[in-house]
Amino acid sequence: MTPAIDALKKAGIQYKLHEYSHDAQAPSYGEEAANCLNVEAERVFKTLVISGDINDNSKQLAIAIVPVSHQLDLKAVAKSLKTKKTCMAEVTAAQNATGYILGGISPLGQKKRLPFTLDSSAEQYGTIFVSGGKRGLEIELDPRDLSKLCSATTADIKAN
Repeated sequence: MTPAIDALKKAGIQYKLHEYSHDAQAPSYGEEAANCLNVEAERVFKTLVISGDINDNSKQLAIAIVPVSHQLDLKAVAKSLKTKKTCMAEVTAAQNATGYILGGISPLGQKKRLPFTLDSSAEQYGTIFVSGGKRGLEIELDPRDLSKLCSATTADIKAN
């Protein structure tokens, strides 16, 4: 059990777990998940931790979730968070804030509640896949449930 699964159970949200054997040599955790689960990469979303002057708080962290088939548009996510500039958070800061290790950062059950933006492409699917809180574990759930549980805003934040 991971904090992500505990959060879903506590909230009474329906989900499906998908496990696969993680290859430590895989170049991309998200693409590995898509391939192992035989799911199109546009439905598998990666959880990225970013840093910026969010809510006038210098170096505050936030969460951005985009399909593994795309990169994050840092300018677009900055705009969605109403700040001028964002950058990727340092690995240690991301792991400390979320309680998860890189490659297993789930948007659910994090240690700290952070501002959260979900790419709007998630809305076109009945279900999407996000990390279950460890490498080799994906959670399939309705993106509306994810948004509700994480108090997410939705915006077009993927790079085209």
